[in-house]
Amino acid sequence: MKQELQSTTFNEILTLISSAKQKAFAHVNSTLIELYWNIGEYISTKTTKENWGKGVVKELADYIKVQDSTLTGFTTRNLWRMKQFYETYCENEKVSALLTQLTWTNHLLILSSSKSDEEREFYILLTQKTNYSSRELERQIKSGIFERTMLANEKLSAVMTGLPQETKNVFRDSYALDFLNLPQNHNEKDLQKALVSSLKDFILELGIGFAFMGQEYRLQVGNSDFYIDLLFYHRDLKCLVAFELKIGKFKPSDLGQLEFYLEALDQDVKREDENPSIGVLLCRQKDDEVVRYALNRSLSPTVISQYETKLIPKELLRQKLNEFYSLLETNKGTPTK
Repeated sequence: MKQELQSTTFNEILTLISSAKQKAFAHVNSTLIELYWNIGEYISTKTTKENWGKGVVKELADYIKVQDSTLTGFTTRNLWRMKQFYETYCENEKVSALLTQLTWTNHLLILSSSKSDEEREFYILLTQKTNYSSRELERQIKSGIFERTMLANEKLSAVMTGLPQETKNVFRDSYALDFLNLPQNHNEKDLQKALVSSLKDFILELGIGFAFMGQEYRLQVGNSDFYIDLLFYHRDLKCLVAFELKIGKFKPSDLGQLEFYLEALDQDVKREDENPSIGVLLCRQKDDEVVRYALNRSLSPTVISQYETKLIPKELLRQKLNEFYSLLETNKGTPTK
């Protein structure tokens, strides 16, 4: 058998083996999560109806260990976690069907890091769609991806919310680019080059559905050539997404160039079955009030985001989100003139 043919044939067997292993792991994980759920339900019921306390749960953990020393994961601490796991989701029908699709380690990360049902639901849905490893999920939680996404949702312009595609939970108010290791003084070419060199990490940061189409993407309008810094396609939104990079603070004049690119994309590149193109202006800093004024006059679907070269502490992002919610509530209560 020729080597090339042999390699192709044997690789088919490897694919079958890999697929079977993945199915087996998924089945084992599903069974394990169901077990932890049932144990959590049992302990929850006992603590409510028979006043089980810390002493009894510790006795249970010791009993399990004595009966079968090969069993792991049933320490006193883990038994209480199972109880917390059950009580957190027992009344949430929306996510309960997805729980077996996440690993126990990822569940523990979400339980220990989230402060609200909305945040837990966000991370469960995100992990279920992306199949994040525990390391990837931990990085996303530490980077405050929930807070950054919720802030972006609240700041979407009327044009963005009026698009035929659903844009909520897709874009970020800020993007954490700590993985680039950029020096404090860098130019736009440095930023662009670093993003392309770390494309896998950048797409992970962008989120689900983004596919890279090219850097310095050429547009020809009339007799002139223009170049988009980075062009992506979003599979779920079914549209082109143009990224323009600015290393300074956002200025309203920055919008004009991006709006021109979006018009050119829609007229010359977009296919008939695709949705209107979206632009993301990624800048080093922005004033939210200036952004709001600028987008109120813009007719193009655009997001203004800033990038961070270091991770912002999650607590600061949470505080910023809470302050923004409070401001919205205050504005709702203010009568219009």
